[in-house]
Amino acid sequence: MANAASGMAVDDECKLKFLELKAKRNYRFIIFKIESQQVVVEKLGSPEETYEEFAASLPADECRYAVFDYDFITNENCQKSKIFFIAWSPDTSRVRSKMVYASSRDRFKRELDGIQVELQATDPSEMSFDIIKSRAL
Repeated sequence: MANAASGMAVDDECKLKFLELKAKRNYRFIIFKIESQQVVVEKLGSPEETYEEFAASLPADECRYAVFDYDFITNENCQKSKIFFIAWSPDTSRVRSKMVYASSRDRFKRELDGIQVELQATDPSEMSFDIIKSRAL
């Protein structure tokens, strides 16, 4: 399960919860963290939760990975959804943490089949709702 490049394992629950978000739409978002050399689920957001609640769930000074399911209506009046992968790496987090998250990101992202848009954010302004909206179209 661990990868020689990053040494990071991915807990099976990460993939299972992501599949539930993608196929069954059970969650609005999932926040993942690296703990004891593996990526684990930290928080599941219910379908009723908003983007603001999602953003508030990310710690101000620790790195995280997150997936957000964004529903929107196109200019042609079609209901659509895009799954965002967000690499949250705040400037105030520890350098070692930033390095571990950065080196493990691509491998972890490959485990989650169905990501449509990727964002990297070092502060809340880099993942504002306006940016999410503009990247979805």
